Amino acid sequence: MVPQWIIERKRDGGAVPEADLRAFVAAYAAGELPDYQMAAFAMAVFFQGMAFEETVVLTDAMMRSGDVLDWSDLERPTVDKHSTGGIGDKISIPLAPLVAAAGAAVPMISGRGLGITGGTLDKLESIPGYDTQLSNAAFRRVLETVGCSIIGQTARLAPADKKLYALRDVTGTVPSIPLISASIMSKKLAEGADALALDVKCGAGAFMKRREDAQTLAETLVAIGRGMGRRVSALLTAMDQPLGRTVGNALEIAESIAVLKGQGPADVVELVVALGGEMLVLAGLCAERGEGMRVIRQKLDSGEGLETFARMVAAHGGDAGLVENPGRMKAAGACLDVTADRAGHVAGVDADGIGRVVLLLGGGRRRSADAIDHAVGVDALVKAGERVEAGQPLMRLHARSLDEAQGVLAAARAAVAIADAAPAPAPLILGYLQG
Repeated sequence: MVPQWIIERKRDGGAVPEADLRAFVAAYAAGELPDYQMAAFAMAVFFQGMAFEETVVLTDAMMRSGDVLDWSDLERPTVDKHSTGGIGDKISIPLAPLVAAAGAAVPMISGRGLGITGGTLDKLESIPGYDTQLSNAAFRRVLETVGCSIIGQTARLAPADKKLYALRDVTGTVPSIPLISASIMSKKLAEGADALALDVKCGAGAFMKRREDAQTLAETLVAIGRGMGRRVSALLTAMDQPLGRTVGNALEIAESIAVLKGQGPADVVELVVALGGEMLVLAGLCAERGEGMRVIRQKLDSGEGLETFARMVAAHGGDAGLVENPGRMKAAGACLDVTADRAGHVAGVDADGIGRVVLLLGGGRRRSADAIDHAVGVDALVKAGERVEAGQPLMRLHARSLDEAQGVLAAARAAVAIADAAPAPAPLILGYLQG
């Protein structure tokens, strides 16, 4: 295997033979292939794409670059969820404990932020003491005792993907359907869950801007999962405006806790209930989606989801006291309201624009090695269709200093469009794909 020949073959639009592709991935996982060659390969894939068969080989090779977990001895059925990412997407945090409270085991292995989107791990690490890097044995203990555990990739779980995931973030190769598909499914198949619900997003704040691209990605993911013997389904969901009213790591944890207390924003609750219902059907605990959604709502209303979340946080070494007092998380140094310059209705909130504001405040990464400030971000964010008056806050900036907040003030204001008339309501869930 000569790496540059493989890069050249893909650069020119050719298919890479299976043996060569497996050897290429194995060499990268072993540290024998430098980042610059993998970056060149990723860019070639970005422009030239991959045949479905190549994508399956890439997925399998990355999955087999490390351990593949087995939960067959658990008393509960195992099911997981994955989102392709979006601005304000904190869905996994209230979802996993709700599904666990309903009787499933949720072994969730999540990632950090990609591009301007926040990662579930970054959000969880806002919680003082929460350890996202459990060993496989500790992961199993939490899953057995609590029913859900959200961790990052261990050194031995799909290590080729772990390296490539960080590399894609800083080389402009994130929005590639083959690379996204292989990354998602290699992790999810390696973590061993029997079933998987996918949230594939499209719109201004998603990697897939166009619905047809999101549809293609969802079909690819479902086909890979089905071909590898798993029960998989997907939801297509809109990501033109941020989910919820907060964007930023600690702020999104606080909003997730509010959801579990029955006080969350309507769009976040809607998506949590829809995905939770889908997961219970895939796990075999409910016969159809409507029944699953009713069970999730019951676990939300009863407080069992909140209790399970607190137990998960404690089992990971985190401060479970923040369930009652989210103010125990680190706060930003300064806050500044962004106000409307005219009266009218919110015509739209640009998810991409809000994501860039949070990145500039320090809530995201410009380079893979960058540290994140978990306290910064925006909250009290308006939603499309709401009426605002001149001088009314559109959102509140949480920044390290007042100067930094003022530095993004114009960009934050520009992310909210105000018009005389309210826009037509737009659906959050655009469709379902069954595996």
